Amino acid sequence: MRKRRLHKEPAHLELTAFINLIVVLVPFLLSTAVFSRLAVMDLSLPAPSHAVEQLKGSDLQLEVVIRRDAYEVGDRLGGLIQRIRRHPEQPNGELKALSGLMVQIKQKFPDKTEVSLLAEPETPYDHLVQVMDAVRAAPSAREVNGTTRVVQAELFPDISVGDAPVRGAGKAAIAGGIGTTGAAVKPAPTQLVAAKGGRS
Repeated sequence: MRKRRLHKEPAHLELTAFINLIVVLVPFLLSTAVFSRLAVMDLSLPAPSHAVEQLKGSDLQLEVVIRRDAYEVGDRLGGLIQRIRRHPEQPNGELKALSGLMVQIKQKFPDKTEVSLLAEPETPYDHLVQVMDAVRAAPSAREVNGTTRVVQAELFPDISVGDAPVRGAGKAAIAGGIGTTGAAVKPAPTQLVAAKGGRS
């Protein structure tokens, strides 16, 4: 008995229906698509305001931390106001900058007379006195009897001297006086020396 062999023809992939679907979908998708446009706008941003202008409120607790490489002027509650770098080759330049900053703060807080000087242990006494003079008064030109004279304008005569906070103890040396435990860090009473008037 003969065996009949079945001849299998290879199947063909029918793409006609798929192509018809694409032809219908492409115009529909293009008609409903939302194309976003990128526009370039020229903006004139205001210049960053000075840190003194950003001080708000009347409860200013002014502090000046004397570091080996800088003066850190700040508010015990508001944080750092400005950091003035010290240059050994120009010792008088940074003192003038510190005095100028004190004048700006005094203009914003005319009723404030207190300032705390926090110095590192290796700060020379003579340099501490120079900083005290810079924050206590500043030269100002005034007319007296028709003539212009240079007088010493009072800034912050009520000075308290203490130890500077150790670097790395908190997020900032004078950022509110808050330590790692969350408690307020204040100098010991024996570390504060009130100074007013002439040099002490």
